[in-house]
Amino acid sequence: MKLATYKDGSRDGQLIVVSRDLRLACYATGIASRMQQVLDDWSFMAPQLQDVYTQLNAGRAKHVFAFDASQCMAPLPRSHQWLEAAAYPSHLALTQPQWPLSVTEPTMRQGAGDSLVGACDEVVLGSAAMGIDFGAGLAAVTADVPMGASAEQALYGIRLLMLSNTFSLRQLMPSAPGHAWGNVQSWPAVGLSPVAVTVDELGDAWRGGKVHLPLHTSWNGRKVGMCDAGEDMAFHFGQLIAHAAKTRTVHAGSMVGTGVVSNVGATTGKASSRRTDWPKGYHSIAEKRAMELQQSDVASTGYLQFGDTVRVEMKNKDGLSIFGAIEQTIVSPLGEGSSAS
Repeated sequence: MKLATYKDGSRDGQLIVVSRDLRLACYATGIASRMQQVLDDWSFMAPQLQDVYTQLNAGRAKHVFAFDASQCMAPLPRSHQWLEAAAYPSHLALTQPQWPLSVTEPTMRQGAGDSLVGACDEVVLGSAAMGIDFGAGLAAVTADVPMGASAEQALYGIRLLMLSNTFSLRQLMPSAPGHAWGNVQSWPAVGLSPVAVTVDELGDAWRGGKVHLPLHTSWNGRKVGMCDAGEDMAFHFGQLIAHAAKTRTVHAGSMVGTGVVSNVGATTGKASSRRTDWPKGYHSIAEKRAMELQQSDVASTGYLQFGDTVRVEMKNKDGLSIFGAIEQTIVSPLGEGSSAS
């Protein structure tokens, strides 16, 4: 099924059920008013919501209205915790080559679960001089996962999946290994897709705890990334969640992100004139700048400016949007860059 949260003037919004084609929706009236309620009592409420979803797709649901992604908050507006991993070693190899990569455990950092931004909301950031970057990926919302759970057990703890866009301030990141992932000021906000989905909505694209579909990222209307989210993911969602639960219980409503989706580059040419290209593009500007340094010794692409827009979307094999699109504009605290300014 597909779920979202509509704005209603409150911090936690109003839970809605969304049709598979993202055209229609209805309120989850009489079942739950907020997403966290469902996550806290999933075994009781999820079957009821599934019934509503079935009726909605069959054209038999009551009080149906046209779904509008611009009215969505983040599907879970406030999370108990936001954790983000570096599930794609190719991203770290490009952007932080000095980082000691592990083949047995993912790198993971604690982020701000109270800074989850709706898919079409403006993203307010302090200064363009701080090196504003985007970082497109995916995220899972968990059930209660006990401390010490195995990767296989943790996979069963996935309740919902969605797209994520983690905004970072690159100029505030220390260059020394071991510090960049722990700098709180460097990670001010996370944007999430309008809709969260259960894994069965992905069909055969959900294999081995990974989503085997291309992720599409555009910057000011120009497509810059289309990496396959499953291809070079070194740690699947079960492994990520198990890592988070290694020394503590992960409670229902926690969110675990993959980090920036990234595919390995292709190296061609003879030894004396080798060149690496990344035909599937990039999902963060830091990656693009690292690619430029390798190819021409000059990082020419600048970071985001106020008024820039980033769009992130994933489509199924039939070309239909699964989660809806994140489409956010960067603005200053004074409104610079806003469409209303």
